[in-house]
Amino acid sequence: MTSLTTCADSEGASERAAREIVRRLESARAERGAAHLALSGGGTPARTYELLTEQLASWEQIDVWFADERCVEPDDEESNYLLARQTLLDRASGLEPGRVHRMQGELGPEQGAERYAGELREHAMIEDELAVLDVIVLGIGPDGHIASLFPGAAALDAQAPELCLGVHDSPKPPPERITLTLPVLRAARRCVLLATGTSKADAVDAMLAEPSRHTPASLLRRGRLSVIVDDAASPEPPKER
Repeated sequence: MTSLTTCADSEGASERAAREIVRRLESARAERGAAHLALSGGGTPARTYELLTEQLASWEQIDVWFADERCVEPDDEESNYLLARQTLLDRASGLEPGRVHRMQGELGPEQGAERYAGELREHAMIEDELAVLDVIVLGIGPDGHIASLFPGAAALDAQAPELCLGVHDSPKPPPERITLTLPVLRAARRCVLLATGTSKADAVDAMLAEPSRHTPASLLRRGRLSVIVDDAASPEPPKER
């Protein structure tokens, strides 16, 4: 069953998401001696990333990954890595540079995806041919997309052992991207999906309905999913009959 938390505003949702992520990372580090966190881009999680650097005292033994990336240079304003560096990576105490695993978007979709899959196999925990990350932070688009997995895309059909895919036809610019596969998202010990603002309300509602390729977020593993929204993005309660 999906865990759904509604907060009064975007700041409250960001704070709640940060607490959830910190709790999961500390638990993983205590149980296994290391933790693996994957980040997403977009404006929604930026405040959560800032709060993570305040709430997590030490980033030792934590590996940072990415759920997806645009095929741009790492200092491009469209780069998910640049957002993460500005809001989290440059400020995280004890985070070792060698534990930050950047998707090399500048290599292009295919080579970048192949390179990242190899890095996951080398440094992440592999179970049943899939990389198992402790926490994946996700946003959701108004169309219900997650990472760079868009409605109806062929990428949704990926199966193990595929860990990472190149995307050539994203409906949002830029068209070329790299993304973790849906099986990797589903294999994560916890996905934390953050949504704020009225533009996300319909997508959140669709995500919580029946699984559908038209809403990729609805295909996430429900029992391992925490959805945190503000009032504006909260789904409509069912109407009384």
